[in-house]
Amino acid sequence: MNSHRFFENKDCAYFPCHHGVKELNCLFCFCPLYLRENCPGNPVYIEADGRRIRDCSNCVFPHCPENYDRVIQLLSNAEQHQKTSST
Repeated sequence: MNSHRFFENKDCAYFPCHHGVKELNCLFCFCPLYLRENCPGNPVYIEADGRRIRDCSNCVFPHCPENYDRVIQLLSNAEQHQKTSST
């Protein structure tokens, strides 16, 4: 059931973009945690052209419905940190 906490887009050309997830939450299609240094997911790092690149293709953390609150909490904490750092 789609709501403000969960959205599954079965009409997407890439659905399912991650396999092995019973309910795939597409709300965070592009992971909002990608740039976080301490991501709660399970990224893998690869070396390419002398750079270290985060590969999240096997990570389903933001796509699991039960992780919605954690993602929002992490984003809220990051926003609060930015506000206090800039004052």
